[in-house]
Amino acid sequence: MADYLLTETVDGVAILTLNRPNQLNALNRQLSAELHAAVTTAAADPAIGCIVLTGAGQKAFSAGGDIHEQREDDKKYTQADLDALGAERARGFYEIGACAKPTIGMINGLAYGGAGVLSSSLDMRVGCEHASFRFLAAAYGRINTTWTLPNQIGWPIAKELLFSGREVKAEEAYRIGLLNHLVPCAELRDKTLWLATMIAKNRRESVMGVKALLLQGLGRDLEQQWKNERNYTTSVARPAKAEDAFPDFIARKGRKD
Repeated sequence: MADYLLTETVDGVAILTLNRPNQLNALNRQLSAELHAAVTTAAADPAIGCIVLTGAGQKAFSAGGDIHEQREDDKKYTQADLDALGAERARGFYEIGACAKPTIGMINGLAYGGAGVLSSSLDMRVGCEHASFRFLAAAYGRINTTWTLPNQIGWPIAKELLFSGREVKAEEAYRIGLLNHLVPCAELRDKTLWLATMIAKNRRESVMGVKALLLQGLGRDLEQQWKNERNYTTSVARPAKAEDAFPDFIARKGRKD
């Protein structure tokens, strides 16, 4: 089985690298499960004070969900099975977002679709000139990111990006607060580790307490926001199947039937 997630530790910082560069680090079930397990392990490790997520290669943090896998799932599984798989994956993203320790996205390239959900669930993001974001669910007949993006950049801008699905390039992402820092790509790792190690050197209980209180202080707690989205997408507006959601991608990349 391929190793889809690379892990390393530097000065109290766990660095987790999505490792499917030939697929632009698309989030299939294996990678998603490995990432969730690695974040859970790092969160429980007293030697770790901060967790960094990034993508392998120079093109993508992640292109989002693995469309080929989704098409195969649509053929193999019943709707009840698909609902269960979707709930498991969404819960994994929620638990990464609610991780007790600080999380930083080292955004080395595009973060589209499901990767927009993942990146916006993190506490902070550091990006380079290759960074870009698209929150594409509405274009695909789906709904997501309602529990993450408004908490990061505020309602008016979040509404624009979620309603339109347009690209947000690095300079704009920095201007609207989606990126905390924007640096040349050659400096991305150093800048991210500068921030992460500074956090990791502080008292764990204090940093974790700050994060817990900030999450509790939201208008509604993060889990309730996530549950609202899950309830709506299972009982009111079901996500479109892969064949209907991604016709342009399937036509361009070919069918693996």
